[in-house]
Amino acid sequence: MAYSLRKARKILKLVKDIGEFDASIQLNISKDSVKRACRLAEGGTKPLKVTAGKGLQGYVNDVKPKFRSDDHNRILVIGDLHTPFDYEPYFDHCVAVFDKYECNRVVFIGDIIDNHYSSYHETDADGMGGEEELDNAINRLRRWYERFPMADVLIGNHDRMVMRKAQSSSIPTRWIKEYKEVLGTPGWNFTDRVVYDDVQYIHGEGGMARTRARKDLMSTVQGHLHTQCFTEWIIGAGLKIFGMQVGCGVDNNSYAMAYAKNFGKSAIACGVVLNGKVAINGVMSTGGIQC
Repeated sequence: MAYSLRKARKILKLVKDIGEFDASIQLNISKDSVKRACRLAEGGTKPLKVTAGKGLQGYVNDVKPKFRSDDHNRILVIGDLHTPFDYEPYFDHCVAVFDKYECNRVVFIGDIIDNHYSSYHETDADGMGGEEELDNAINRLRRWYERFPMADVLIGNHDRMVMRKAQSSSIPTRWIKEYKEVLGTPGWNFTDRVVYDDVQYIHGEGGMARTRARKDLMSTVQGHLHTQCFTEWIIGAGLKIFGMQVGCGVDNNSYAMAYAKNFGKSAIACGVVLNGKVAINGVMSTGGIQC
């Protein structure tokens, strides 16, 4: 692909800001095209020689723009799981998206367990009891923990259900174990909110992501709403933020999801945020990965 010198300089500036890999994703062009544009921008109209095997280090003027590095956060955002009622193929989908975008950080957006047996709503009379459901949830989470041993895990409304029941019974919190101790995930950081690259990650019980982004004037990523999967940008004079709904990873056919049968079909998807500047919805298709 041929670029004008003006366009090439814009691409080079973007590369210096966010790196070659992230620039190629944002511009939807190949990394080779990005490199060619950088060569043109640095050398004007004169062709530049590249030393074999040295890539950008072979530029005539020895320019070394900052390409993708581990200093840039490439975050995989995993939707509500509601284990043990998560959708079986969702795990492989998230792993594939993590690998595709070379992610180096993981955020679970909340509701990693369902706690159906302890719901404030009607429970299924033929469903699992508390011990059985918890054991199954822990078993289902094991592969997630083995694949992503370090992660931020947002505490969703379903995760908090047992704590709420304890508070209703006036049981002091000191009697309650930490989530990571109960679930056998010592490397996970359970929290209500995290911020990376001026983007906040929350579970999202107060409305849609676009609403929260406008309210806080801050890019916002959230889950909670299973049928919603989108990224909406809000552009102003000196302001550029986004609101992302990441979808979920639940099994719509499970009895625990019966309460939502009239809410519409769940969006099985995850999200990726690159350096706080690029937001991608990784939607799972029937036949595999579509992102």
